[in-house]
Amino acid sequence: MPTRTPAVQATALTKIYGTGDARVIALDGVTVDFHRGQFTAIMGPSGSGKSTLMHCVAGLDRPDLGAIRIGDAELGELSDDQLTALRRDRVGFIFQAFNLLPTLTALENITLPFDLAGRPPDQTAVDRVVDVVRLRDRLGHRPSQLSGGQQQRVAVARALVTNPEVVFADEPTGSLDSAASTELLGFLRRCVDEFEQTVVMVTHEPSAAAFADRVLFLTDGRLVDELTAPTADRVLDLMKSLEKVTS
Repeated sequence: MPTRTPAVQATALTKIYGTGDARVIALDGVTVDFHRGQFTAIMGPSGSGKSTLMHCVAGLDRPDLGAIRIGDAELGELSDDQLTALRRDRVGFIFQAFNLLPTLTALENITLPFDLAGRPPDQTAVDRVVDVVRLRDRLGHRPSQLSGGQQQRVAVARALVTNPEVVFADEPTGSLDSAASTELLGFLRRCVDEFEQTVVMVTHEPSAAAFADRVLFLTDGRLVDELTAPTADRVLDLMKSLEKVTS
């Protein structure tokens, strides 16, 4: 198997919230690479730092110490405007809450990144993601006219339409039933396998993590274990063993 190159590199990330008795070390010197064309899940108990890690490597938050690189861009060297442009043009985001604009149609929500960048939509890219998420017959509908699963598929298409270097998904199945969750995760898996998309997903569900190529486990702001070729049972067993260690 050829060596994968990193899409995202994080080195010695430290993030601290609060002071004195309220001081919390959310990230404690975390170093990790996320490789191109790979699906990585991040797991850990509540307060372990998994969402903080994703927010930092995605450029949504800045660490107190450490370095983050997305492709050839060192995030710590970018101005706020440059960081905004990088997030818009080179990164895709999928959130639990969908974050669709209610006054726009599904198609208009999908093509929103092009509007924000001030350039016309890439019709080839739009057609590709619409076919991937199977929404062609719903493109004229507004979010209120779509099911939860359909809304999340619109959000996935919006995240993928600019062919970003990496897609970050924060608990993307948290608001979905099991059938819609399985369908969404299957879409992400297909994007990795067929289009070599890079996906980084925070989840607390072993069944969701089983769709990934590898799973990273955080506890108290530190990376404590990693699992490749995961299954739901293996993920659950490892989570239980980590809970015993930390309890």
